[in-house]
Amino acid sequence: MSAGNLFVVAAPSGAGKTTLVRHLLERDATVHLSISFTTRAPRAGEENGREYHFIDVLTFQKMVAAGEFLEWAEVHGNYYGTSQRWISEQLANGRDILLEIDWQGAQQVRSLFPEMLGIFVLPPSLTELAQRLSGRGTDSADVVERRLAAAREEMRHVGEFDYVIINDQLSQAIDDLSAIVHSARLGLARQQARHARLFADLLEH
Repeated sequence: MSAGNLFVVAAPSGAGKTTLVRHLLERDATVHLSISFTTRAPRAGEENGREYHFIDVLTFQKMVAAGEFLEWAEVHGNYYGTSQRWISEQLANGRDILLEIDWQGAQQVRSLFPEMLGIFVLPPSLTELAQRLSGRGTDSADVVERRLAAAREEMRHVGEFDYVIINDQLSQAIDDLSAIVHSARLGLARQQARHARLFADLLEH
């Protein structure tokens, strides 16, 4: 088992996953966000190499063919993928890595890293989710309706995850996410991997 933890956070669009992850990273500097590759256009305020690595479709397809992605998926007409080599190197070095991906990507990651911890973020209600999607102001009514329909489908996969956070009150949801991360670090196997010499010294006969 690697010394680092691999956290996978997924949610339907509008559930608040990105906000939760941002607050966790601000609170816990030892959790490192994996920056995905994507073919979608940058949104206002996003920078290449910070939120995503923005590439064209042809480059993405070449990377898929070369087997460079731990997981990849097409979401709302755009491609997203995670570098397999970078993740493996970070975990081996004892770093905790967080992936912010969808349920399809989570399935692919679990097939290669069965010890990953899957965290699914749910909205408090469909009504609240619709309001959040409409309140963004970045999408048309048709796009919002399409995302809401996709959200219903995505939430059917909640049973494939280890933990569930209901994002009703943001402060409580942030505390919940932090608690999951802290608890994972205290598991026996992970502690033995991180502190192999200590365990050997304390338990030798």
